[in-house]
Amino acid sequence: MLVTLLQLAVSGAALGFVYALVGIEYSLIWNATGLLNFSHDKLITLGAYLIAGTFCIRMGLPISLSVVLALFIMILVGLLMATFVFNPLRKMETIFTIMGTILLGKIISELIRLNYGAIPFTISGLMVGTFRIGKLAIAKANVYVIGIAVVVVAALEIFLKTTKTGKAMRCVSQNKKAAELMGINVKQNIRITVAISSVICMIIGFMIIPLYNVSLTMASMIGLKGFAAGVVGGFGYLPGCIVGGIVVGLVESMSALVIPSVYKDAVAFLVLIIFLMIKPSGIMGKKN
Repeated sequence: MLVTLLQLAVSGAALGFVYALVGIEYSLIWNATGLLNFSHDKLITLGAYLIAGTFCIRMGLPISLSVVLALFIMILVGLLMATFVFNPLRKMETIFTIMGTILLGKIISELIRLNYGAIPFTISGLMVGTFRIGKLAIAKANVYVIGIAVVVVAALEIFLKTTKTGKAMRCVSQNKKAAELMGINVKQNIRITVAISSVICMIIGFMIIPLYNVSLTMASMIGLKGFAAGVVGGFGYLPGCIVGGIVVGLVESMSALVIPSVYKDAVAFLVLIIFLMIKPSGIMGKKN
C-alpha cells in the first residue's frame, strides 16, 4: 500500500507541476493585460508539434537542438500575438477579448491540422523507462517533468525579482497607469510577457509529449485543469499557482484509490467548485 501511495504521489506531483505552469502562464497574461488567454492550450500543442513534428521527425535534429529552435520560434509567435492581438484587445469590452483569444486558438489549431494532419504520433525514446528504489518503480518521465518544472519556476522567479525587465513586469501587473507615469513602456512590457508565456507553453508541450503523445487535443484537458489550479491556489499569484497545481495534481492522482480512473478528469473541476463555494480567493489569494 505504501509503495502504491508513493507512486501515486510522484505521478500526482508531476501532473501538479504541469498544471502549475499552465496556471502561471494564465496569470502572467492576466497580470500584464487583464485578459484571459483562451488560446494557451493551442500554444502548448503548437510547441509540441514544432519540437516533435518539425525538428525531430521531419528534419531529424536531436531533441536538445529541437527545443532551442522551437523556443526562438515561440518567442516570435508571442511577440506577434502581443502586437496584433493582446495589445489591441486589452482596452476593448470583455466579450471582444474573449472571442479574440478563442478565435486565435482556433486559427492556431487549424494551421497545425493543415500542416501536420490529425493522426497522433510521438518521439520514440523520449523520457522512457523507470527508476527503481526497492519495490518502488517511478517513471522517468514523471521525474524529468518535476525537474524541468522546478527549473522553469526558479528561473522565472529570479528573472522577475532581480532583472530590470522583471521588476517592470511586476510594476505593470500591480498598476498599469502608475507604471506608464513612471516611464515604463507598457506595450513593450506586454510583448515581453506574452513572449515568455509562449515559451512556457512550449516547455509544457515538450513535457507532456511522453505523457499524452502529440495530437491536436493533447493540451485541451490540461489547459482547463491548469486554470482550475490557478483558481485553487489564488489566481494571478504565481506562488499560489504552484500550490494550487500540486494540490489539484495530488488530489486527482490519489482519487484513483477511491473512485474508478474513468472519473479522474472530473476531480480537478470538483476541487475547483468546492473552492469557489468555500474560498473563492484560493489558498494563497487575498480577499477582495
